[in-house]
Amino acid sequence: MALRVAVFFLLSLVLLGLIVFGIFIARDFGQTKTAATAPAASQQILVAAAALHAGSLMQPGDIAAMSVPVGQIPAGASLDSPADRTALIGAMIRRPLEQNAPILASEVIRPGDHGFLAAVLQPGMRAVTVGVDAVSGSAGLIWPGDHVDVLLTQTLTDDNVPLGQRIAAELVLEDVRVIATGQQLVQGAVSEAGKQVAEARTVTLEVTPNAAERVAVATHLGPLSLVVHSSEHLPDSMRVTKPTAPVWADQVSPALSNVQAGPSVVTTVRVFQGATDGTDFKF
Repeated sequence: MALRVAVFFLLSLVLLGLIVFGIFIARDFGQTKTAATAPAASQQILVAAAALHAGSLMQPGDIAAMSVPVGQIPAGASLDSPADRTALIGAMIRRPLEQNAPILASEVIRPGDHGFLAAVLQPGMRAVTVGVDAVSGSAGLIWPGDHVDVLLTQTLTDDNVPLGQRIAAELVLEDVRVIATGQQLVQGAVSEAGKQVAEARTVTLEVTPNAAERVAVATHLGPLSLVVHSSEHLPDSMRVTKPTAPVWADQVSPALSNVQAGPSVVTTVRVFQGATDGTDFKF
């Protein structure tokens, strides 16, 4: 009887041990399975939304985000944050980037970096800055990389000229590249203080030396306006190369074509010398 009780007790201990062992095995297996199925930690980094060529200026549409495991994030990559996105706007690409390629700090030169403007300019070209307002600057919709025409509007103050011939607009430069707006290279770029720049009041253009001289003269003749080109550029064979004629006020408003100049106002000055009757001078 005592032997039977002892055997039963030993079997109970063995059974209890097996149950406890099974519980531990099941728990460890569950933890291992959970660890194996849990996704690796990842983070969003900024990449090229499309293929970008060297020398292009980054615009918001050029930037996309891609999820990358934390351990595989390249050195110098920009994280997907509003600050990092804004800091890349207007940066120049140093070398070609393929679609979804990470945008590394070593592959861009940002506005404000030393030598940025000189790096943006093509060989032999010059940078010239013109003042614009909200209207003449296409309501703030001009971006670096856009191509524009520069128009001059001037007013003649000669009263002897008919009203329809006192205001004229003419083409100063055609199809020139914008490389800067205001103090930043693109709208939305931030200053060193981290504050967003107000609407640009100046636009910097990439021009030839002769064109820079034309702009310098034009700024003293009247206000300048910028006309944005389509993103689809015409082939060279279809471009207008010869100068266009000025557009006068009476060509825009036929009502001015019948308005003649007013009568000339003549001012007479009589100059007396000694006892003479004087001499009349008319102006």
